[in-house]
Amino acid sequence: MAITTAEQLLRAGDIGRCELIRGELRMMIPAGGEHGRITANLTCQLGNHIKSHQLGTFYAAETGFRLARNPDTVRAPDFAFLRGPRASHSLRGFVPGPPDLAVEVLSPDDRPGYVREKVAEWLEAGTLAVWVVDPRERTVTVHEPERPAVVLSESEVLPGAELLPGFELAVREVFD
Repeated sequence: MAITTAEQLLRAGDIGRCELIRGELRMMIPAGGEHGRITANLTCQLGNHIKSHQLGTFYAAETGFRLARNPDTVRAPDFAFLRGPRASHSLRGFVPGPPDLAVEVLSPDDRPGYVREKVAEWLEAGTLAVWVVDPRERTVTVHEPERPAVVLSESEVLPGAELLPGFELAVREVFD
């Protein structure tokens, strides 16, 4: 049976890492060590800030967010954050709608067109900010709706702005 809906994907069991893009199942290879280390580092930094300031709920890598219906799209960022009023602690299944913040850590095999597609889908679905972390270039690119992308180098600071009040992280610390 072909998997074309979010419900079918949820019932499919352990079929490996994948996303559902406009009704088409896309398999993904497991992330490498550098990717996992950077993602864990960001999860700790962001998660500690979100918890200590009671800003909402954060989600680890592989949490599915249902972005569209008919055809269905379920994406899984490397880190996601939902502000307080939208967060739900008892949710079973995929999170309906987009996160407020989606973080994508590039893998060595990520193609530029594929990354642009993911960023565009997040923003079109209503995500307020997408951070694309590039381990090779050691940069973080901040994408927000209707604003030009901002590329931050190791010598700069990643701000939480209005989405994560009080959060600041030196970009070099993302990779340490």
